[in-house]
Amino acid sequence: MEPLVATLFGLVYIILDLFKWLLLITVVMSWLVAFNLINTGNRFVYLVSDFLYRVTEPVLRPIRNVMPNLGGIDLSPLIALLGVWFLQSLIVNYGLLR
Repeated sequence: MEPLVATLFGLVYIILDLFKWLLLITVVMSWLVAFNLINTGNRFVYLVSDFLYRVTEPVLRPIRNVMPNLGGIDLSPLIALLGVWFLQSLIVNYGLLR
């Protein structure tokens, strides 16, 4: 495989890994806000939660539109994580990343 293509797939793999961590942080932060352990009135907490919302929402919103309403349970981050793991697995298993 060409070095440029391998490098690009490596970059995509790293971006997917970073997005995976951002999704996990978003979920944990939403739990902390829901249980009132952190307050979005704090400027830093608000900025971090707003950044995470803006980064993850373009991926999560289409998943939420397709998923049925399960009450207060939001499974869209889990579906997004499964998608990220699937894409990373494709990159690794098809030899696109060495």
